[in-house]
Amino acid sequence: MYLGAAAAAGPPRRDFISVTLGPEEAVGVGGYNNSKAWRRRSCWRKWKQLSRLQRSVILFLFAFLAVCGVISYTSMGEAWKSITNKSLDDQRTEQEIPRLKLANPAVLPAPQKADVSRGDYPELSLQKPPKPPHVRRGPSNLQIKAPWRDMKLKTRQDSMRAVEELVEADKVEKTEKSIISWRGAVIEPDQSTEPPSSKITELEKPSSVEAEDQKEPVPISERQLAVIEAFRHAWKGYKDFAWGHDELKPLSKSYSEWFGLGLTLIDALDTMWILGLKEEFEEARKWVANDLVFDKNVDVNLFESTIRILGGLLSTYHLSGDSLFLEKAKDIGNRLMPAFKTPSKIPYSDVNIGRGTAHPPRWTSDSTVAEVTSIQLEFRELSRLTGDEKFQKAVDEVMKHVHTLSGKNDGLVPMFINTNSGQFTHLGVYTLGARADSYYEYLLKQWIQGGKKENELLEDYMRAIEGVKKHLLQRSEPKKLTFVGELAHGHFSAKMDHLVCFLPGTLALGAHNGLAADHMKLAETLIETCYQMYAQVETGLSPEIVHFNLHAQKGHKDVEIKPADRHNLLRPETVESLFYMYRFTGDKKYQDWGWEILQNFNRYTRVPTGGYTSINNVQNPSNPEPRDKMESFFLGETLKYMFLLFSDDIDLINLDKYIFNTEAHPLPIWVPA
Repeated sequence: MYLGAAAAAGPPRRDFISVTLGPEEAVGVGGYNNSKAWRRRSCWRKWKQLSRLQRSVILFLFAFLAVCGVISYTSMGEAWKSITNKSLDDQRTEQEIPRLKLANPAVLPAPQKADVSRGDYPELSLQKPPKPPHVRRGPSNLQIKAPWRDMKLKTRQDSMRAVEELVEADKVEKTEKSIISWRGAVIEPDQSTEPPSSKITELEKPSSVEAEDQKEPVPISERQLAVIEAFRHAWKGYKDFAWGHDELKPLSKSYSEWFGLGLTLIDALDTMWILGLKEEFEEARKWVANDLVFDKNVDVNLFESTIRILGGLLSTYHLSGDSLFLEKAKDIGNRLMPAFKTPSKIPYSDVNIGRGTAHPPRWTSDSTVAEVTSIQLEFRELSRLTGDEKFQKAVDEVMKHVHTLSGKNDGLVPMFINTNSGQFTHLGVYTLGARADSYYEYLLKQWIQGGKKENELLEDYMRAIEGVKKHLLQRSEPKKLTFVGELAHGHFSAKMDHLVCFLPGTLALGAHNGLAADHMKLAETLIETCYQMYAQVETGLSPEIVHFNLHAQKGHKDVEIKPADRHNLLRPETVESLFYMYRFTGDKKYQDWGWEILQNFNRYTRVPTGGYTSINNVQNPSNPEPRDKMESFFLGETLKYMFLLFSDDIDLINLDKYIFNTEAHPLPIWVPA
């Protein structure tokens, strides 16, 4: 009706009529039913009704929102990742123990040749770890990692229980893959071997930084655990009967004094750190903090106090990061400096550290060559740490002076040097034993310490090794063992000190640092000889001095021992060289040889109430005649090298980052090799 009227009225008009249909009718005619198809058609119709400008604006807004969404998602992801990492770091920080932990315990393959029975000494209940392939040398890692463990061994039964708990704890750690760090030192290398500027006043502090590539802690070997037990037994005797004194007398349950400075305790500090003996280390640290006083009227030997006290304090500072030890090192270093006030700059042998005076021995004005040329590593490092150049200048002058002296024989030096004239004395006698041995060792080690830049040191070392080959090497009968004898006024003597057994390790260290390959060959032959100095003796322990047979005689061994030479002082030199040889070759026989030596120390030198003793007669197993003295180097060197020998971990005192002084105290190499 309305439509017809509109048509009659005039021109056509567009009117719209709204018609509402019921649900049933709508469905019946295909009307709107809110289905997805209907909604899509409806939205599309709406979109088509928009102008081009409107559609462009909407598309732009959608694109903008999409970009913002992507950016927001990325930012939120980074934020969540940061929060997660922080949470993990917090958990790791809670796990990290800012105290002592065992320095990278390593898995040792099961013994292959040695008899693992312990004979006459107490048995340990040990679990045999799995046998992994030998770890080859790789890129060095300056950060020493040291998971430590609490061990409270007070009785023999406690020892066995603790050993079992250690192995179980190691297994749990490996399963949980916990990250454990230690307070190691990152050494900033100097670019020069010149003494540091005296303007440097701030003491250098080792920083505790986790290694980039953390390795899983692995269980230590049963042989290392046996070393820990031996150390604890020795330490028990020292603590019970000689605490704070120089040396233990285990049989009489007393002590002896040399300097009155707690030599055994200081010598053993870094050993306890490396072995992971937290409780013992903390007790010793308290003694150093409260009772170690150098302001006393006492004469000390420059050489012995440098390698044992100064070296021990510097090493412990580097391993622990504890400035207490550096402060004590500065104190003793300054008190030793009067020894260098001589006409020749060759230092006196003795210093009164309370009065600040120095003098030669009472019976002579000579010092031994080893004494004056085996203090350099320690004083040079003290200069580097303190910024005070006087320490390094004093010892460098000594080396430069000795370098220019006449009286050498193809690089071999006499045993004595006069502090007034600065000249060698007792010419014509050449040995690598007592009074000269560590001169040759420190030539190489100073060169390595300083970044292989001091060519005079290397020249003197290389010339000396050639002199050894030319004048001192001979072969014994019947096994044709290569040994190092002595030369006295042109006459060869087939005498070899146990001290000379440092040489295989030093030769191997030189070869590892790029010197001639034949040095390693010589090291391999000499370490066999040093081992035979033990193996051919009734107790399996080497005497202080041996004489080799140069001519085959029926019923005679290669090694002959004179009555005055048959004592054993628990010396470290052979074990030291075994450590170097195993570290550089991976040959298990060196571990087996060291294991035999440890067993024999336990059989013939162990004192039931605590401690180990030197013995007078290595040829009498039924009565080795104990001497009632435990030298400080048994804890400072022998057991330390034994523990390192039984490790497969090259980062347990990495030899590309640390150099051992002649008392087995590791000091940092200034420039990485």
